[in-house]
Amino acid sequence: MMRQVYVAIYILLLIVVVVGVDIIFLKHLFWLRLAVNIGIVVVFAAVYYALLKNL
Repeated sequence: MMRQVYVAIYILLLIVVVVGVDIIFLKHLFWLRLAVNIGIVVVFAAVYYALLKNL
C-alpha cells in the first residue's frame, strides 16, 4: 500500500516540475520546452528505477 502512495507522490512531483519549468522558463519556446520535458521525464524514470523500484 505504501508503495502506491510513494509512486503517486512521485508522479505528482514529476507533473509539478514539468509544468513549473514550462510556465516559468519556457513559455514561448515550443521545441526547447519539448526537449526539456523529455529530459525531465528521462531523469525521473532513471531515478525511479535506481532508487524507488525496490520499495
